[in-house]
Amino acid sequence: MGALQSLRGRPYADLAEKTGFSFQQIAVLHKRFKLLSHNEATLKRDHFNEIPDLACNPIRAQIVEAFFDRRNYRQNRVGTVEEIGFEEFLLVMSHFRPPSLHMTGEQRESIRREKLRFLFNMHDTDNDGTITLEEYRHVVEELLSRSGALEKETAKSIADAAMLEVASISVGHMEPDEFYEGITFEHFVKLLKDFEIELRMNIRFLKMDTTTLCK
Repeated sequence: MGALQSLRGRPYADLAEKTGFSFQQIAVLHKRFKLLSHNEATLKRDHFNEIPDLACNPIRAQIVEAFFDRRNYRQNRVGTVEEIGFEEFLLVMSHFRPPSLHMTGEQRESIRREKLRFLFNMHDTDNDGTITLEEYRHVVEELLSRSGALEKETAKSIADAAMLEVASISVGHMEPDEFYEGITFEHFVKLLKDFEIELRMNIRFLKMDTTTLCK
């Protein structure tokens, strides 16, 4: 109860409105934050090394960087930071919160696009507004080669072929000598139009399933 009362008195008490989390949910996440940071006021990248479930994740680097990416703080800022406070941690965690059953269709669509933007940012590592072949290849190679099932070169070939397929879906027919600059956010939305990202995008590596925070 003490943690909940202290959160109510803080300047960022309006985070409940910004994130959709209740004060009770924020209190639970605050305990997790303090555990990860060893009771320090900020989290650094090294703190995420202590999460066993995250250590074996093939896109671990992208997940960790998402917490330090200014684009994910809803402030229209770019670049990265070296450490984050609880407010930034909570804002990033809110991207994994499933929609409420009482939301309007417009609200659900807004949340869906927000989640897709977050996911897009994870892959657009150089923040140029497109997911390039190199960025896409890196993710696919990591997913495939680190699983131990495929050699690096085989994974690279699959990534290249997958990118060409994505290009054909995004912009239509392409000639062999045409250069595909990369996936824009609108192309990304189009590619995932049938994927229920708002229901599937949750986070478990913090030993906490955010779907349980909405009940």
